[in-house]
Amino acid sequence: MAPTHTPDQIRALRAANPKARARDFAAMQGITEADLVAAYVGHGTTMIDAAPDALFPLIGNLGDVMALTRNESCVHERRGVYKDYHSGAHAAMVLGSEIDMRMFPSHWKFGFAVVETGEDGPKRSLQVFDAAGDAVHKVHLKPESDVAAFDALVAALRLPEQPDHLTLVPRAPVEGPKGDPARVADLRAEWQAMTDTHQFLRLTHRLKFNRLGANRMVGAPYAAPVARDAMTQVLHAAADQKIPLMIFVGNAGCIQIHGGLIEKVVPMGPWINVMDPRFNLHLRADHIAEVWRVTKPTQRGDAISVEAFDADGGLILQIFGYRKDAPPLAWDAFVKALPVLEAEMA
Repeated sequence: MAPTHTPDQIRALRAANPKARARDFAAMQGITEADLVAAYVGHGTTMIDAAPDALFPLIGNLGDVMALTRNESCVHERRGVYKDYHSGAHAAMVLGSEIDMRMFPSHWKFGFAVVETGEDGPKRSLQVFDAAGDAVHKVHLKPESDVAAFDALVAALRLPEQPDHLTLVPRAPVEGPKGDPARVADLRAEWQAMTDTHQFLRLTHRLKFNRLGANRMVGAPYAAPVARDAMTQVLHAAADQKIPLMIFVGNAGCIQIHGGLIEKVVPMGPWINVMDPRFNLHLRADHIAEVWRVTKPTQRGDAISVEAFDADGGLILQIFGYRKDAPPLAWDAFVKALPVLEAEMA
């Protein structure tokens, strides 16, 4: 997929509109965010090895930074230090106390180290994109971060070739709800037999369902539709009642997780935001088309989640109760009390 603008044109257009968010600016110009970043290679931006096995041992040296993972409808920002990296060809992990991530390396295609001029001096970041040019994950340095470690990372991971334009592939369409009505009995039987939530995707894939298709077909007591504003209710209740959460936001290449309390929930137009000192969440509530209460059996008791999907059937975010130290009793009680949309169940 050839770019519609030359790098020179992209930089000129950006200079005329410097304040728009990068993602919004790229959309306005009909380019991808990766095209925008690549246009600055040689102008403060360096193309680097995007492989998690190359990146994460060095990212850990940066100290306290901000990790950002997003999809079209939700942004998850977490301050912390990247610790406890676990490699994996299909799935890799960072298991730090603050930055907790699952990465799928096949989607980590293009990596960049970016140095931009900011109001308070240089702004440094690491940005990774998939083959279609969509952002997979970003690391933003903060005043407390180690600039020397950033420079060392760039020197170590700089690629021999430094192109200022990319060859991208078309974005894969979102898979809508999928399921086989003839296999609903099998779905229910295997769902009931689960002992760990990680078994869910394997069993649905084997039975030719996806997440939303399975939610729609499995029935009570495993999944039930709730109001579209349930996510907003959940966030306000968690802040007000001090209910600790596990908040999962991701895209095809990365899932980022917040574990613990949230404090400050702020609606702003269509957005519902969590604005805490070390965790921010920005959710486009108007993008939510369906919300489901989902119960999965595990060896430690039922894992109960609230899951939001967009109009295409894509998963926006999931929230579970935080259960590291104790069963999430307050969470379970609140979610079980959410009224079910009986008309949709019928």
